[in-house]
Amino acid sequence: MKKSLRQKLDEISTRHQEVEALLSDQNIANDMDKYKNLSVEYAKLDLIVKDYRKYIVNESSLKESEEISKNETGDLKKLADEEIKISKEETSLLEKNLEISLLPEDPSDKSNVFVEIRAGTGGLEAAIFAGDLYKMYCRFAERQGWEVELLSENEGDKGGFKLVIIKINGDRAYSKLKFESGAHRVQRVPETESQGRVHTSAATVAVMPEVEQIEEYKISPDDLRIDTFRASGAGGQHVNKTDSAIRVTHLPTGVAVECQDGRSQHKNKAKAMSLLHAKLLDSEKSKQADEQSQMRKKLVGTGDRSDRIRTYNFPQGRITDHRINLTVYNLESFLDGNILTITTPLISEYQADLLANNEI
Repeated sequence: MKKSLRQKLDEISTRHQEVEALLSDQNIANDMDKYKNLSVEYAKLDLIVKDYRKYIVNESSLKESEEISKNETGDLKKLADEEIKISKEETSLLEKNLEISLLPEDPSDKSNVFVEIRAGTGGLEAAIFAGDLYKMYCRFAERQGWEVELLSENEGDKGGFKLVIIKINGDRAYSKLKFESGAHRVQRVPETESQGRVHTSAATVAVMPEVEQIEEYKISPDDLRIDTFRASGAGGQHVNKTDSAIRVTHLPTGVAVECQDGRSQHKNKAKAMSLLHAKLLDSEKSKQADEQSQMRKKLVGTGDRSDRIRTYNFPQGRITDHRINLTVYNLESFLDGNILTITTPLISEYQADLLANNEI
């Protein structure tokens, strides 16, 4: 283990003891805000310290086994050599986990997300594919125990969506979905294709963290134009009788969002404003894309949503993620929300690249 990493872990262990002592202080216990913040810090430190303690035990065991192997012969040496192999593997894994735990965290990772799915090239088939992606993310959220809110939809002429926007509320939702942004390509035979030819269509996905603190992007009321209109789509007769739908336009940038989810104009406005903040913040982050490292660009693209990140090939039943050159053959299950077979390797690759560029 690098000296700098061990030094950092020793500092964390010391802080862990300090926080533990503070939590037992009655004066701290009476201050709910301070106690809550310390409890959150302790929980995070505790996970790191436990792994560090395991590492130290394994390291000690490895040295003992190496000493035995060096000085003994026969079965005792053979047993020690087996212990050395096991200890080295466990120690290496623990060291990697500890390095990952010390990587700087994306402040948005804990956020809820807005997912915007837009049909691209391919006409009717692109809209149908956008609908497939919508169902896929809803199923994934369901499997994670998350809540999905449908904010806006523009249905396709033959099914699916020309555009659909949802909000997913869940534990660390952004950390698990942030690499979904980009162009998703589908290759399959459309139902309307009489000659059985495979067509290629596309849909774009934009994943944006919810902005919890409005101060992150200040918006002047003078910069907004708010329009009301009658909602369209499913919802019975009532949905078309009241001007409950809201469209908010940010005049300096031209960014416009709308929400027609419920009957309450007030609630629709609140949701639209939340989405607007997320879009404006996402736009600001996109401007900084060129300053990002090549490592991050490989995983999340350059900010240009025309980038092809993934192909869904129906004839072969495969999905290929082009950023990490990974192909899996579980298309049906993947579209049913089992997307971890690709999202987990994406995150691991991202962490590996961070480690390669980290000074610890």
